[in-house]
Amino acid sequence: MSKVRVLVGTAKGAFILTSDGKREKWEVSGPLFPGWEVYHLKGSPTDPNRIYCSQTSGWFGQIIQRSDDGGKTWHQPGTPPGESSKDARGWPKGESNKFVYDTSAETGKPLTTHQFYDGTQHPWEFKRVWHLEPSLDDPNTVYAGVEDAALFRTTDGGKTWHELAGLRGHGTGPKWQPGAGGMCLHTIILDPGNPKRIWIAISAAGAFRTDDGGNTWKPINRGLRSEYIPDKTAEVGHCVHHVAMNPKRPGVLFMQKHWDVMRSDNAGDDWREVSGNLPTDFGFVIDVHAHEPETIYVVPIKSDGEHYVHEGKLRVYRSRKGGNEWEALTNGLPQSNCYVNVLRDAMGVDSLDKCGIYFGTTGGQVYCSADAGDSWNPIVRDLPKVLSVEVQTLA
Repeated sequence: MSKVRVLVGTAKGAFILTSDGKREKWEVSGPLFPGWEVYHLKGSPTDPNRIYCSQTSGWFGQIIQRSDDGGKTWHQPGTPPGESSKDARGWPKGESNKFVYDTSAETGKPLTTHQFYDGTQHPWEFKRVWHLEPSLDDPNTVYAGVEDAALFRTTDGGKTWHELAGLRGHGTGPKWQPGAGGMCLHTIILDPGNPKRIWIAISAAGAFRTDDGGNTWKPINRGLRSEYIPDKTAEVGHCVHHVAMNPKRPGVLFMQKHWDVMRSDNAGDDWREVSGNLPTDFGFVIDVHAHEPETIYVVPIKSDGEHYVHEGKLRVYRSRKGGNEWEALTNGLPQSNCYVNVLRDAMGVDSLDKCGIYFGTTGGQVYCSADAGDSWNPIVRDLPKVLSVEVQTLA
């Protein structure tokens, strides 16, 4: 029977939840890296035992961890063989994974500043890794989206990371600005049919696509409208919260932005709004059913000033028509006095015959629906604030 492994990153460590294909009883492992902010964990699609983890703290900085046994043991890939990555107190010795910033593909000079809309110049600074996206065909190749916004890649299992400088070298780079959570590259989507095509999204700059493996990039924001920027339909400057795609239908993209749920049917070249009858079209997360490319999920929250669910009711909304027509999914979810949020990387799906949907909240709950959203059950409660949820379906 198949198994499911749910990888949960939280504000105070990581947790691994495992179950069989019935998804009724769960084993909880953790906390891993207790006390650390774990922004993201993700497993390799080609090696079920390989998992990568981004952990960070204001004291020790950014560290990448890797597991080669499904999360039972972990190590920092840059640590020399035979040498412990911890000191006598059990604390990390420091950054073991070096992120090397390359020069601009256009100017040959390092990009070091961003110019905000008010005309002020701000230094570019590496702060943390928000998202890890393992390659679809090589467990040692992983992409990393970081804050301040940039894209990195490792080809040696996390020992060394080099910037794909064409992104920040794009002419719009100096005009990117931070969203409320920072200027983060939070979404990376790899095209299963074209290894040179990658989509990324940045808060607050917008969505971008490369068709040549990262050498050059194209802003793909036509059709987006943002009332809070000087040019409401600008090429860049839009606060995209998350982008999702069903790998069986590459090129059809769904976006949750800072207000508006959007859809593109041509790989991001054009977008149209599909918010439809949602009670509010502000939110952070969006995801797609594993087997039904027109079935999508969002969690609306009240507003950009009040980051909790609308009317104090935790409701996942599902559209079976690719947007516009939405139904509230509430069975098993609290419908009064609930004031949690669901963050941009905190939803995932499994690939079992009855697709499972999973999400975590800022209140520390992780919910599972084993019937595509018709009913929900909490896997675990009272974790620290959930930052990310990723799902592995194991044979």
